[in-house]
This record gives sequence, C-alpha cells and structure tokens, in this order.
Amino acid sequence: MEDDAPVIYGLEFQARALTAQTAETDAIRFLVGTQSLKFDNQIHIIDFDDENNIINKNVLLHQAGEIWHIGASPADKAVLTTCYNKTSDSRVVSCAAVWRMPSDWETGSHESLDDSAHNPQTLELLCHLDDSAHSNVACVLWEPMGDGKRVISLADNHALLWDLQESSTQATVSSSATLEGKGQLKFTSGKWSPHHNCSQLATANDTAIRGWDLRTMRQIYCIENAHGQLVRDLDFNPNRQYYLASCGDDCKVKFWDVRNVQEPVKTLEEHSHWVWSVRYNHSHDQLVLTASSDSRLILSNMVSISSEPFGHLVDDEELSEGEDNHQEDKGKEPLQDSVVSTYEEHEDSVYAAEWSSADPWLFASLSYDGRLVINRVPRALKYSILL
Repeated sequence: MEDDAPVIYGLEFQARALTAQTAETDAIRFLVGTQSLKFDNQIHIIDFDDENNIINKNVLLHQAGEIWHIGASPADKAVLTTCYNKTSDSRVVSCAAVWRMPSDWETGSHESLDDSAHNPQTLELLCHLDDSAHSNVACVLWEPMGDGKRVISLADNHALLWDLQESSTQATVSSSATLEGKGQLKFTSGKWSPHHNCSQLATANDTAIRGWDLRTMRQIYCIENAHGQLVRDLDFNPNRQYYLASCGDDCKVKFWDVRNVQEPVKTLEEHSHWVWSVRYNHSHDQLVLTASSDSRLILSNMVSISSEPFGHLVDDEELSEGEDNHQEDKGKEPLQDSVVSTYEEHEDSVYAAEWSSADPWLFASLSYDGRLVINRVPRALKYSILL
C-alpha cells in the first residue's frame, strides 16, 4: 500500500551529506554522513521498506573526520567517496578519500531504529584523493553511468580528473584544469554532465558557472553573474543535453540553456533563504527538487522546459527548430509550470535533497539537525505524468 505521508528518521548527529546509493537499483537506499566534532563520525545506511513504510539503518564508522560531501560509485554498491575535515598542525584541511563498506555490513548491525549501534563496523580506506598540492577539496564527482573508474575532485581552484586503478586502491591524476583570474578563486560545487559521452563538467565558483571540456580541460562557456550571490549547486537535465539548473544564496533557482547563456530560460523564486540543492528527477525531468535554509523542500513541475512540454516526448532538435514542425501541437499551449508541494517537515536548514535510484517517485531530504525525511511525489501528479 502506497502512502503519501512522509517518513522521518533522526540521526542524533548534525549532518549535511546525503546521496542515493547509485549502483543499487532494487532497494531504496540512501547514505548519510555525519558532522560531529566530539564523536567519531558515521555513515548511516538508510534502507526504506516502502511496503511497510519503515526505515532500517546500519551504521559504519568514518573516523577520518566530519563529512561535508558524500558520493556513491555508479558501478559498485560498496564503494563511496567522502570529503571530510581533519585537523593537522592545528589547521583544518578538507580531504577526500575513496572507501569500501565491509562486505558483511548488512549482517553487521541491522537494527530497528530504537536500538543504538553496539559495535559499528569501520569503512575500509581504499585511497586518498588529495595531495599536499591540492587540499581543500569541496566535492568529488563520479563519472555518471561510468564503470566507477573515473572521478573528478574540485579542490581550491583546481579541477582534477582521477583514474582509479587496482580496485580503487590507487588514484592517479590524469588531467587537470585551473580557474584563472583575480583574487582567491575557489570552486564551491560542480556536476559531471551525463551527456556528450560524459566529456563535459559544469562548475560553480562565487557567482559564476563555467562549462569545461574534459578532453582538453578547457573552458567552453561561462555565465559570469549566474546568481546575485554565491552559486551553491548545479544539476543537468538528464534528458535535455544543454539544460542546466543552478541555485544560490540569492534565494533563486535558475534554468539555463548553455548554448545561450545571456539569460536564464526560467527563474524560480519560491524560497526565502539560501538554496543549497537542486535536483532533476532522473526519469521525469519536469520534476525538480530544491532544498533551502528556509527549512523547506519544494517540488516543482517545470514542464514547459522539460523534454515533455506538451505532455509527450519532444527532442531538443525539434524544440530548437521552432513550432513549425509540430502539426499535432499546433494550437496547443505547453503545459504550465507550477509548485507541486512545499514540504515543511524540517525545522533546520535543508542542505541536501536526492531522488532515489531505485524508485523514481521517491526522494529524501536532510537538514542540519540530522533529520532525514523520505517523501513521495503526490499520487495525482504521478498518474498524470504516467497516463
């Protein structure tokens, strides 16, 4: 029985790092990384049992430090990356590493939520993704749909493309790009495009968004003042290769066609504080999630700029050739964009939102107080998209 009511889980630790377990397409599973200064940090493996509407969790120790970012291998369920802080010589450095979950984690401490973890197992370190020249890693990106052998790290003003070898126990930098310009430039976030044979990267630094060709490591476009303040997050439309979403501290969410970066195609102004996260649904790209420091998560139906603006699939080439070709769409207006739902289950800044990789209608959000909420796309909307 499917129920639209949210399911809430409290981690008892502050947290801001969330990812779906990308390689797991059967079970609904999310990974959360904690940010605790006092205690050993942990990765919480959150399994959602949608038949009974309950959450099961497992805990793994991440003793390296507080986790700022987490990413899951697209090919191997057991492998993940974290960006974490550690203190060395009384200064704080942001590091990154590749880890493997112990093979028997599922038998380890699978517990009902009221039990506290007795003896959590520890993640196995596979390799580091930082060196003395490139510390302060903001995020690590896995190659989309890849074989789990290529990652990009964004560290200060460098984008480094790493090859993982020997079952991810060795990492070597195969190429790199540097942000040039005045002042202390540093990347805040980035996204590896799933299009163009995974040869493009988008990055955010300050108020700018840049596109890079990973074959030459050269910049291919730049949106100088994409937002009025810091750009926090980016995401590519999974079905329309030139479309990119961004969000930032100006409380706005913007949608861009990177072939023409003068103006956004669309701007959303529904949040009242910084917007930390924007995510396209992997299957139905009109569905867009945004998470903000206003403690709200918003689900929008951006159908007019989706791959199905008339309620059925239209490809990019047709869309850019104007309306002449759409005999069947003549006289039909594109469907209207709308806010589907505003979710108010959080009481603190919502730093992350992610769609499930197993169920396209399900998503998780995480606020700083360690509250994880699992929600579903409202049933009426789901059926209007499917039918």
